[in-house]
Amino acid sequence: MANMMKALVYNGTPTPSIEERPIPQISKPTDAVIKMVKGTICGTDLHILKGDVPTCTKGRILGHEGVGVVQSVGAAVKSFKAGDRVIISAITSCSACSYCRRGMPSHCTDGGWVLGNTGDGTQAEYVCIPHADASMHPMVAGPSDADQVMLSDVLPTGLECGVLNGRVQPGSTVAIVGSGPVGLCALITAQLYSPAKIIVIDLDENRLKQAMSLGATHTVQAGPDAVQQVMDITGGLGVDSVIEAVGVPASFKMCQDVVAVGGTIANMGVHGAKVDLHLEKLWDRNITITTRLLDAVSTGMLLKLVESGRIRAGTLGTHSFKFAEMINAYSTFGAAAQNKALKVIIEF
Repeated sequence: MANMMKALVYNGTPTPSIEERPIPQISKPTDAVIKMVKGTICGTDLHILKGDVPTCTKGRILGHEGVGVVQSVGAAVKSFKAGDRVIISAITSCSACSYCRRGMPSHCTDGGWVLGNTGDGTQAEYVCIPHADASMHPMVAGPSDADQVMLSDVLPTGLECGVLNGRVQPGSTVAIVGSGPVGLCALITAQLYSPAKIIVIDLDENRLKQAMSLGATHTVQAGPDAVQQVMDITGGLGVDSVIEAVGVPASFKMCQDVVAVGGTIANMGVHGAKVDLHLEKLWDRNITITTRLLDAVSTGMLLKLVESGRIRAGTLGTHSFKFAEMINAYSTFGAAAQNKALKVIIEF
């Protein structure tokens, strides 16, 4: 039917389903309806399927990343028109509430993480974007669609939640615990701040090889002697900035074990279970622990770097699937180590 579309839907189980849904329509003057061109799957989508994100309820269309073409806009949308190619931000910003004005649109009172969470998302043939003027960016000529898809979430998340919250500075030492896509984006963007050493820690040898190719100075395979290896690399001092990019108790504990006196632990992982904070060891070490949800306030700057060729994140797209193959795409991404997968690109 002409007014129906295919959509990937969370049904309360670990396996989503492809269903027919009505094509979204403009309901508010600030809305825009986008025809999807390319998308991807986020590790957060996997957390939803595991039941770790209670705000995402059964029947929700998943996805918060992608690029597409504007089909229609509400009367109040001024920056975009039908036919424009756009990058969809994972975070919806009204740009007017107190949180948006403070640079925290992740907590926007009429937005935040809406797409694929509290509202229907981008893993569908069409999506409605609220507050479109502040929640999308024009695509640029030159970089690939895959490069620009990474600007929806994973690249600004690596920068904002990892590098900036981790206080990476010139000449400092950095450890990134977890070299999945968001960890690798932290690696890519950390180099903008010229740290002396970037140590990437992961169980997966393939991902560690990827990390070295993307600029890591050292890699450590996670295991019983991983902490000692980091200490050896840093002369027994630990690291100034440690970025948690997994979201499990073991990775957060490792962060506490390798952080230096005066250092910062920046949490990026989505935690579905409690973790232990070892204040009996850390209370006198002058450390800082930060948490953050992506605000996407750096996307415009990162887009300029992608346009100039300074950053090329499209190489993280290791697999490509047609939208009709979404269930296979989720299976591949869910077994990332076995399939040597980083980001999977979805073509509509």
